Amino acid sequence: MNWPAVLALAAGTYLMRLAGIVLRDRMSVPARVERYIDLGATAMLVALVAVAALTEGGGFAGWARPAGVAVGAFAAWRKVPFVLVVVLAAGTTAGLRFVGVP
Repeated sequence: MNWPAVLALAAGTYLMRLAGIVLRDRMSVPARVERYIDLGATAMLVALVAVAALTEGGGFAGWARPAGVAVGAFAAWRKVPFVLVVVLAAGTTAGLRFVGVP
């Protein structure tokens, strides 16, 4: 492991977070820019979920995993308790894999 790189990245992360706290009251961002920042964060989260749900080892993960994610997303949208969301998503994926769906 390259410890100098790890320590440099840790220090950079800490300083960026500290800058947000220190500069919060000193800077103002127009409402339009704030909206774009919020949309960017949402887009990044959706992209991460899509990659995790659809790919495995650089290829398509099969149909069972995306189906489980879809069931979990639907359950979360319907405001089902989180533990049940996880159980439904995992159960859907496991059930589909059990019957032979990749």
